[in-house]
Amino acid sequence: MPFTLQKEKIYQKELNCTAQAIQAAVTGLEGKVLKQNPQKTTLEIQFHKTIHGKVLGDRTKMQVDLSEVEGATKVNVTIYPIDAVGRKLMFGARKGVSITVLNWFFAHLEHRLDVSGE
Repeated sequence: MPFTLQKEKIYQKELNCTAQAIQAAVTGLEGKVLKQNPQKTTLEIQFHKTIHGKVLGDRTKMQVDLSEVEGATKVNVTIYPIDAVGRKLMFGARKGVSITVLNWFFAHLEHRLDVSGE
């Protein structure tokens, strides 16, 4: 399984609504927004080794890109493990950490949007 994962989903919600739900999902997962553009269409997010008391073993960094598609919002996420100073891990990462955080992120996002992914 590769360390870097990508996932894309489309939600039948406005971009602003989706951006706010992403911020809430990040807060709910005890993450931190490191960077975002003024339009809030590109975010860089970092998650700690431990989320809600569950020790995952690696920190992760996530890039989220939002775009409007025919009245809906496309959410494109890239996630990968990082070391203590924020560098991308190319080897030695624990198995399953990125996919776990990615799944939790989309679950929190969909809960806040009150939809299921399409």
